[in-house]
Amino acid sequence: MTQVSYTEENIRSLDWKEHIRMRPGMYIGKLGDGSAPDDGIYVLLKEVIDNAIDEYVMGFGNTIEVEIKEGKVTVRDYGRGIPLGKVVECVSRINTGGKYDSKAFKKSVGLNGVGTKAVNALSDHFMVAAFREGKSKDASFTKGDKLDESRIKKSGEKDGTLVVFQPDASVFKNYKFQAEYVERQLWHYAYLNTGLKLKFNGKTIASKNGLLDLLETKAKTETLRYPIVHLKGEDIEIALSHGNHYGEEYYAFVNGQFTTQGGTHQNAFKDAVVKTVREFYGKQYDARDIRASIIAAISVRVEEPVFESQTKTKLGSMNIGPEGPTISTFIGNFVRKELNDFLHREPAIADALKARITQSERERKEIAGIKKLANERAKKANLHNKKLRDCRVHLTSKKIPLEERERSTIFITEGDSASGSITKARDVRYQAVFSLRGKPLNCFGMTKKIVYQNEELNLLQHALDIEDDLENLRYNRVVIATDADVDGMHIRLLLLTFFLQFFPDLVREGHLYILETPLFRVRDKKQTFYCYDEQERRDAVERLRGKPEITRFKGLGEISPQEFGDFIGDDIRLEQVHLHEDTNVEKILSYFMGKNTPQRQSFIIDHLKLEVDRAEGNGDPDRAEIQPVEAEAEA
Repeated sequence: MTQVSYTEENIRSLDWKEHIRMRPGMYIGKLGDGSAPDDGIYVLLKEVIDNAIDEYVMGFGNTIEVEIKEGKVTVRDYGRGIPLGKVVECVSRINTGGKYDSKAFKKSVGLNGVGTKAVNALSDHFMVAAFREGKSKDASFTKGDKLDESRIKKSGEKDGTLVVFQPDASVFKNYKFQAEYVERQLWHYAYLNTGLKLKFNGKTIASKNGLLDLLETKAKTETLRYPIVHLKGEDIEIALSHGNHYGEEYYAFVNGQFTTQGGTHQNAFKDAVVKTVREFYGKQYDARDIRASIIAAISVRVEEPVFESQTKTKLGSMNIGPEGPTISTFIGNFVRKELNDFLHREPAIADALKARITQSERERKEIAGIKKLANERAKKANLHNKKLRDCRVHLTSKKIPLEERERSTIFITEGDSASGSITKARDVRYQAVFSLRGKPLNCFGMTKKIVYQNEELNLLQHALDIEDDLENLRYNRVVIATDADVDGMHIRLLLLTFFLQFFPDLVREGHLYILETPLFRVRDKKQTFYCYDEQERRDAVERLRGKPEITRFKGLGEISPQEFGDFIGDDIRLEQVHLHEDTNVEKILSYFMGKNTPQRQSFIIDHLKLEVDRAEGNGDPDRAEIQPVEAEAEA
């Protein structure tokens, strides 16, 4: 066995920017290209805006201007401005900042002195300028290295801070800011800071009623069973209602930070609602029936919040203040008193809430017997031998590091050929395959008992282990892998309907994906290119010149396992399914999966013709070169 030396020479000390650039995930989570709302470029933006928000919360400056053009971000606030003598240190010296002084920033979200340093280190260009009492100072950097620093000089600018940065293209490859994600981010700031004006590329974003406005935005896309309950107290605000959807929907915030993974405040709120409802009605309702179809938001402000990571997506255990109650006690006491008083004042809403709980209880009991029989059928179906080719690492494998568990993926395919190819090409440690038999049922408009009555849908939810709770989900990525033809698109729609109808939380939490597979293989005797669209095909033809062989893949089963290994490995192309706040799921599913209408028929005909033309290359001079797929795919 080769001996590896371990001496003083193996010990390295990294400066602040080297460490951030070497381990960016520790500071901003995943990198990404901007196609997902939690990609790193939006975290960089958030870190800069957080500082401006903290100024507003402390009572300084009610306007924040954000401009994004060609990948360059400009943020200007009108707070107090960074003290001029510390401008450089605040953006380039780790563990330096005003957030350590609780007197200056009592209820700030940025407490670790890292935020803008990470932005600086991960930007091709970073500039900061501070304006205070008629004077200013600025400095510029590249990848954390200082390029220039001005002296303190006179200025006619209003007090505040200006930050300009351009993310490092070598870190965030092919990145692009999506305006809708930025706007959603800014709207969350507006909901939590009534009176604040955020201007984004000339558009003003503001909220008068806080979380009430947030839920009313959702009410435009969902049918609520009763008017929104909106309650405010010192350092706490809640809003809630119930709809007709399956699952639970929460928006939880701490000091203006959207904690996408919840935490102690969200859990405390959920428990408090259950206890309050039970006490008010004098009945021990099942917690699942109380929370079924709930849509709620909670915002709290605390001193020195403890998050479980630098990205601040989940709140840890803590007290409200140095000597205050735990956050669970604080939230529990508020909800118990204020919600109870509200229900007494509003008997009509109390009756509507009771009716929704009773309906959930009735539906749950109605499917209890069906569920038991379905579980027995699932065992007899020998799921793990016939339908599921499982992997070794799951999201629930607690003894395995999280970054490994998050690689766990299940491909949902149709047909033996496609399943066989993926099964042979997959990484058995992280990738599982579930094989459908034919097209799944169109479950639009049906109740959840159909999930247990239909064998395919029942076996699918058992494979994912989402029967009782999404917390038991076995795979971080649930990937729909269908053919790029009309039947494949139909199966994709049927599966999307299943998840959106019965398990919207799985979609909302970012677990559902569509597998992109190449449409063409372009090759000559020396090189092979796999192309995902017409433009890539044209580019490949141009690079190879001559008369290359062009193969049009019409089904996953036509792609050999050897080739498939290239498409589901490190370079896998996945399109994440996003459930936006303004998405009306019922309306979308009704349009695509409900009864036929002339409008839908026209839409399908128009788009089907367009897709067929693209696939067959109609009007394309290269069309005649496309050859049938060779009989090389293994069953």
